[in-house]
Amino acid sequence: MTMRKQYNLSKLTKAQPKYLKHLKEPVTIRLEPQIISYFKGLSEKTGLPYQSLLNFVLRDYANQNRKPSANWD
Repeated sequence: MTMRKQYNLSKLTKAQPKYLKHLKEPVTIRLEPQIISYFKGLSEKTGLPYQSLLNFVLRDYANQNRKPSANWD
């Protein structure tokens, strides 16, 4: 197969990667050092990144429509 000298690019469409709808939104969040240490330790035991573990726990909390049980007063 030989390459053409010219190609008709006018009919090309922009590719839409399937993963784009699954991108996570970057946020800044302040957590207590003990929380970060806990998840980093869990990360070493499981081999999963600690941010992924935090995301998993928060997603589970949201999916189950849980409400905080602490006294916030």
